[in-house]
Amino acid sequence: MNDGLLGSLKILDFTAQLPGPYATMVLADLGADVIRIESPTRVDPVRILPPFVDDEGQISFGHAYLNRNKKSVALDLKVKDSFTVIERLLEHYDIVIEQFRPGVMERLGLSYETLSAINNSLIYCSLSGYGQTGPLRERAGHDINYLSRAGIMSYSGKKESGPVVMGIQVADIGSGSYNAIVGLLSAVIHRSRTGQGRYIDVSMTDCLYPYHAVSAAKELSGGESAGYETEPLSGGSVYGFYETADGRYLSFGGVEPQFLSSFCETLNLGHLLGESGPEELLAKIFLQPDFVTALKEKIKEKIKEKPLQHWMEVFKTVDACAEPVLTFSEAVASEQAVQRELLVDVPGPGGKMVKQIAHPIKYSGYSPTYERVGAALGGDTRDVLQSLGYSEPEIETMKQKGAFGPIKV
Repeated sequence: MNDGLLGSLKILDFTAQLPGPYATMVLADLGADVIRIESPTRVDPVRILPPFVDDEGQISFGHAYLNRNKKSVALDLKVKDSFTVIERLLEHYDIVIEQFRPGVMERLGLSYETLSAINNSLIYCSLSGYGQTGPLRERAGHDINYLSRAGIMSYSGKKESGPVVMGIQVADIGSGSYNAIVGLLSAVIHRSRTGQGRYIDVSMTDCLYPYHAVSAAKELSGGESAGYETEPLSGGSVYGFYETADGRYLSFGGVEPQFLSSFCETLNLGHLLGESGPEELLAKIFLQPDFVTALKEKIKEKIKEKPLQHWMEVFKTVDACAEPVLTFSEAVASEQAVQRELLVDVPGPGGKMVKQIAHPIKYSGYSPTYERVGAALGGDTRDVLQSLGYSEPEIETMKQKGAFGPIKV
């Protein structure tokens, strides 16, 4: 056992692309021993998206990040001998996470029922778009589809143009990855008390429903459905983005009276708020669309007069929830990000250091370790097999039978 926060966890990872690999990366950053079981014939698309860390084009920068601190074992799960490797691994690795469509792991002989019969304390997480049950269970999908099906995009956008395409993968990471982590760690805590394993069904679509925390409460109580620019936090108030003279944007999030007053006073627009007290001003913000529309127009005109850098200086010391819309490069170079150590150098191929996003949570008396970037496909196969007691002749026989596909081990 290593001394990481999660050093006692040993995980077999059958996932690909983004949601599952991100979840297991977070766990690996905290010390979990993660072996990624990869197909040698159906390569994870993330592996082959340039640019690449290595000269051979085996490790993309995306793969290097999402699979850092993990081992890679290449196994063709359709070859019978591969199952014996999984059996031996389950003597030591008692957590499984998979991301296939429902039924695939069962057809491969790797269902929860089959594997828990080998290790009865097994924790097994299935991460999918729509879950293991229901009429959509076998339907293909991606982040944009899950957001749409869950109702998120019915009020995330503009009246004149409809829903807006997100620049990030909210469903994949925010809904899928992190809820898989919650499910797995909850089951680990339960097992530590009872010795019992658990099966966990995580649907990225299901896990988006709690994101309606504000709007759902109103609608479930009989109120009107949320729509584009009807809600205070989706364009129905002064909360939003304002274009600057140089085509950049300033964000304003201060819907509370004290922040709105501070914001408007700084813009020399305080007179537009009148002599309203906090409660009256709050009522205007949430219940008087004409007031909000007129105020937003004046704010737009004012912000458009000067470039973003000007407004950054103006609001630098003003407590008004006004912040610049930064590019990623600007964000990670900011004093805040530098002091919070949000970038880290991780050892890559040939001793090359690769800059990556760090584990973002801070712990007293503990820092995550970054041993290496994601491995080459099957790069740890031989070492893992030898650790399980396989002899060289046995490994060679498996190779001849195609268990490793065309991968050199």
